[in-house]
Amino acid sequence: MIDVTERAKQELKKLLANNVDNPLAGLRLTTNESQQLGLGVDIEREEDQVVEYDGSKVLIVEKELADSLSEVSIDVEDTPEGPKLVIARNS
Repeated sequence: MIDVTERAKQELKKLLANNVDNPLAGLRLTTNESQQLGLGVDIEREEDQVVEYDGSKVLIVEKELADSLSEVSIDVEDTPEGPKLVIARNS
């Protein structure tokens, strides 16, 4: 499963609170045709892996994708525009 830092969990929860009205929804980690990772709003499905923070589902990952991302982490980087989520391969 992907490693999500505490700070990234806090940022994901803020994103959810500010952008999603459905209390059952969470942010789903997805891949596009170019295999680039991104986030979208979705509902948890059977066999999904879920990252929770402070009682909320903050990240939903399909099992197959989660298994392939065992050496990946999500953290937060401070930028002049504000905090930014960063996905990186663990070394």
